[in-house]
Amino acid sequence: MKHIKVGDLMTDEVVAVVSATSFKDVAKLLAQHDISGLPVVDDEDRVVGVVSESDLLVRQGTPVAPHSEASPLAEVTAGEVMSTPAVTVHAEETAADAARLMTRRNVERLPVVDEEDRLVGIVTRRDLLRLFLRPDAEIRRRVIDEVLRDVFDVRADSVEVHVLDGVVTLSGAVDRQSQVPVLVRLVERLDGVVAVASGVTGRIDDSLLAPPTRTTRTMPW
Repeated sequence: MKHIKVGDLMTDEVVAVVSATSFKDVAKLLAQHDISGLPVVDDEDRVVGVVSESDLLVRQGTPVAPHSEASPLAEVTAGEVMSTPAVTVHAEETAADAARLMTRRNVERLPVVDEEDRLVGIVTRRDLLRLFLRPDAEIRRRVIDEVLRDVFDVRADSVEVHVLDGVVTLSGAVDRQSQVPVLVRLVERLDGVVAVASGVTGRIDDSLLAPPTRTTRTMPW
């Protein structure tokens, strides 16, 4: 079955800065493009860090030295406030893996890099949320076509599929009881599925059947 890749969701026109970019210019870019963070790259477009609004706010709270005439942010650069090393992802990785990485590392965006860590795009939490806004009709079609028909080769009237707000309800019967948990797992893995409620049974309960006995065969050579 096909899974949505990071490359399918990423934005390839990325606003990025270099380490020497001033604090003020970074703040301007965030405001102009209505974004909450951007990657920092070196001279060869390799991602070396990420600057977010929170990084700027933390630095902006730095106390001013007594009797200092210059702003404490006047000489601050992106390289000084960025989070490093950057948490990145490759375009061929699945969107689900990217979402798990974002959650685990508590980040709002992931720069997308090639094999040499050069910047090729960026994916955000907002991009990944689009997976869970897939129409119920599309999810139902994929359950029927990609799971029931292609994997289990069941008749169209054997298993009924209902989808509401991403929750898939299954009822009916497949050939064997051992197929039921496999069916549920495959449906759960479809992009956009929030949960699966299964009332599917197996026509044959093969859960207690002994596995086939292996026989030793003498090869003719």
